[in-house]
Amino acid sequence: MNIKKLFTILLVLLATPLWAQQKPLQAAIDSARIKIGSQANLTIKATVDTAATVRFPEGRNFGRLEVLESYPVDTVKKGAIYELVKKYGLTQFDSGRYIIPRLPVVINNKMVYTDSLRLEVKDVKVDTVKQQMFDIKPVIAAPSAFGWLWYIVALLALAALGAGIWWYVKKRKAQPKKEKEVFATPIEKATAKLKNLEKKELLQRGAIKDYYSELTDIARIYIEEAIHIPAMESTTSELIDAMRGAVQRRKMRLSQETFEQLERVLRTADMVKFAKSRPMDFEIAEDRDGIEKAIVVIDKSIPQETEDEEALANEILMAQRLKKKRRKRVIIGVSVSAFILLLAGIFFTGRYIRDNVLGRPLKDLLDKEWVTSEYGVPPVKIETPEVLKRFKDEKVLNNLPPNVSSYQKFSYEGFVNNLHIVVVTNTFKEPVQIDPEKAVNGELAAFEKNFKARNIVTKMEEFTSDKGFKGMRASGTMTITIPLTGKEAKVFYNILLFTQPTAAQEVIIFHEEGDTDAEKITERILNSVELAKAVQ
Repeated sequence: MNIKKLFTILLVLLATPLWAQQKPLQAAIDSARIKIGSQANLTIKATVDTAATVRFPEGRNFGRLEVLESYPVDTVKKGAIYELVKKYGLTQFDSGRYIIPRLPVVINNKMVYTDSLRLEVKDVKVDTVKQQMFDIKPVIAAPSAFGWLWYIVALLALAALGAGIWWYVKKRKAQPKKEKEVFATPIEKATAKLKNLEKKELLQRGAIKDYYSELTDIARIYIEEAIHIPAMESTTSELIDAMRGAVQRRKMRLSQETFEQLERVLRTADMVKFAKSRPMDFEIAEDRDGIEKAIVVIDKSIPQETEDEEALANEILMAQRLKKKRRKRVIIGVSVSAFILLLAGIFFTGRYIRDNVLGRPLKDLLDKEWVTSEYGVPPVKIETPEVLKRFKDEKVLNNLPPNVSSYQKFSYEGFVNNLHIVVVTNTFKEPVQIDPEKAVNGELAAFEKNFKARNIVTKMEEFTSDKGFKGMRASGTMTITIPLTGKEAKVFYNILLFTQPTAAQEVIIFHEEGDTDAEKITERILNSVELAKAVQ
């Protein structure tokens, strides 16, 4: 074996472990310490072959850090491998030390995790001695230098409007009214209108719909005046049926061809008006000639009427019109009544569901008359917009821990407005030392179980109500899944914990984050808390 070939083999053998040792996934952060609200950039680098598929983590939060921005993936090709670089902008608005958890990256359908990283968020110090703090100033409307100008503009606009109305009315009065044309017979009227229709040149302007509308109106008006049937307010089918009845009643001699020709033109007009059909030019000409021919044939077939017969025909026409109007009124009346009943049903059903199933809007709850009640033993006295309902689960109540003598829970649950109010009281058989942090963690575990809570951020501090009662307060945010809809919502929660040697009392409230009405409700409830001591 020659030296060159041996050297090549050694290079390959040396490169292989180096490639095997290279980590396929790396994570780094540009700064391990940031100020509140500042951005830290997290970079995840995946080293894969060119045929690999990679999915980087997604979400609004990584642990307790909020994802401000997820940047596009950068790709760097290095021979037969790719370096895929994904960046995220992270922040946090509470000071403290945080862990960026191990994040999952899917490489070729296999889950690979990054290393966890630490990030410290520091307070922004404000020297209140050098920089004096002031209350927020109220909003003051700036005086307008052009206030008087708007009054002048408004007066001028009113004057112009009045002048325009006066000119329009005067012009209408000045125009001479056109004398109404009087025709001796319906056939003369129809013939004149057909000639006038051609003079309008609607076809030349492409107004096919208007042309057919006027053409069929001429035919309908003629039929109504000559045969005395309500043609204008009838559909095509109703018109043909009424004509057949009139022809039979008056013993007119009309061929089937005339009926078919008239019906064909009327249905073509319906298609043009309602289905936006466009006949060919020769078809339009045939329809116009067909209407004219049908009118002439109908006119020739009408027998001479006496005055009594004409009066009877007019009475029949009026009766038919009256019958149609009554039927329309009945249909409209029934339709309106059904619509009103439907609206009433929707209103009352919706109101029942809102008030008894879904819960009332928070604005209504805030503005209504509140209820002050005592709940549990030892009692917790609070003011709420609705009376809290007692929790009754025999399985829980019959399996209490050995040291717990009583457990009572009362709640209001609004799954649509995302407002939940819970009061819990426990009494113990013997004095116990309660760790507030463990108690809060127990409640958060219940959130995770019942509402699939995640991304939980917690802050604990001492609390004193307006009534002077002291306890521990845990507050923060979390993302929950609403049981009724399955949708996710970010909520803000408060947990008040009051401990005594043989009792513990809790008030728990959570609502959708950023809802100002819910924040007012929460503050009012928390400040109304009054407690009673447990009997030793």
